[in-house]
Amino acid sequence: MLRNDAESYGVVTILFHWIIAAIFLGQILLGYLMVRTGNYALQFSLFQWHKSLGFLILLLSGVRLLWRMANPRPRAPDSMSRIERAAAHVAHGFLYIALFVIPLTGWALASSSPLQIPTYAFNLVVIPPLPLTISDQAEALWTASHAWLAYLSAIVAAAHILAALHHHFWKKDIVLLRMLGARRPAPVRPRADPLRIANKDT
Repeated sequence: MLRNDAESYGVVTILFHWIIAAIFLGQILLGYLMVRTGNYALQFSLFQWHKSLGFLILLLSGVRLLWRMANPRPRAPDSMSRIERAAAHVAHGFLYIALFVIPLTGWALASSSPLQIPTYAFNLVVIPPLPLTISDQAEALWTASHAWLAYLSAIVAAAHILAALHHHFWKKDIVLLRMLGARRPAPVRPRADPLRIANKDT
């Protein structure tokens, strides 16, 4: 099943979710490592990979948003309370916005830096800078914005993961399983008892 339905996520949505999640978590680790290495050649390479993956997240998130607009969103499981549904809605909304804003602030950072180091996306194409003011102050502003948004997103993502694990191991519902491709089990109809029917007819 490629598309979502009222009960389950389709294959395309599931792939978007896990691919973007894996790149996002990798970006956090890469961002931490690239500013702490003393090897300048390695640092340049890590920065280029970080920027390349950021543009990939931006592209995939745009396509994912269009796909989501064209697909129904499965209804929340009955096991979720109203507060849980509201919290999940807020967390999902924040993470969706962050997947656009964080790469854009990183692009703004690279564009406003006085160093003006070109961005080579996967060593295939040069990404042009945004038309922003180039100065130390602008670079510092975008650096802080990019870093703090990334840290906050990491916290929200961690809460999202813990909530999914809570649903899976504690509440034992289908919240996590359906993002792994499981479908909501169909209700089991009780089998007719021939003896009871016969007694009723008599």
